[in-house]
Amino acid sequence: MKTLQATFFLVAFVPLVKAAPPIQQDSPRFYEYADIAVGSSLQEDYDMLSKDIRKDGTNVSLDTGLRLQADDRELGARPTKDTNLPTCLLCVCLSGSVYCEEIDIEAVPPLPKETAYLYARFNKIKRIAVSDFADITTLRRIDFSGNMIEEIEDGAFSKLLLLEELSLAENRLVKLPVLPPKLTTFNANQNRIKSRGIKNNAFKKLTNLAYLYLGHNALESVPLNLPESLRILHLQHNNITTITDDTFCKSNNTRYVRTRMDEIRMEGNPILLAKHVNAFSCLRTLPVGTYY
Repeated sequence: MKTLQATFFLVAFVPLVKAAPPIQQDSPRFYEYADIAVGSSLQEDYDMLSKDIRKDGTNVSLDTGLRLQADDRELGARPTKDTNLPTCLLCVCLSGSVYCEEIDIEAVPPLPKETAYLYARFNKIKRIAVSDFADITTLRRIDFSGNMIEEIEDGAFSKLLLLEELSLAENRLVKLPVLPPKLTTFNANQNRIKSRGIKNNAFKKLTNLAYLYLGHNALESVPLNLPESLRILHLQHNNITTITDDTFCKSNNTRYVRTRMDEIRMEGNPILLAKHVNAFSCLRTLPVGTYY
């Protein structure tokens, strides 16, 4: 009797059990962004202190690029939960950082508020407008390397009072914009900048500027009024033909020494540096370049 009851129970119950529906593979899984190796591939990329690399991997110069390193706060960070932002569907948004690299965008995308780091390398951006950063005053690092930027509106960076690192390398600029006051690193390597495209006081008030990269441009002279804070200056492969005793030193003060300047690169210019030895009397090391 008990055996018959058990059999009846199984026959009645089993048809009611249905298989669970299959997992939809095409549904978005935002947590997958956390698997991106921010501490390896990105840091390795931005930490290349001796190479400028195009997106196809070609070594375009033996020069120091913008000294960008993955911030410790970015490691292991989760993507933003504000998935309604179009930028965060197109790019990768980590807490405080936006990565929009090699996606062929033609303009600066709308950024989430409180963005601190923007990486938009190797795209097709041609112009930077004042409105692009009007409401994003928290930016501390911007990298626009490898775009097609020809124009930067006056005041485009005027509200970025916290910005410390800016790269405009490998673009089509013929002049420099007004730069934010707290910059420590500025990279404009491989553009089309001539000396008339840099105002006389462009760097004078940048009292925190330590790394200035202007190699592979069309400069005819060394920029004026370089700040005392400068440690690294790259001017290689320009058209510099002359230099004065006041370019780096002070002709009226023979005791003056630039204590922070560690490196000046001027190779690949027409100038013969041996003819201007007094211009380097305040430096601890001679510039790299042609002497004979």
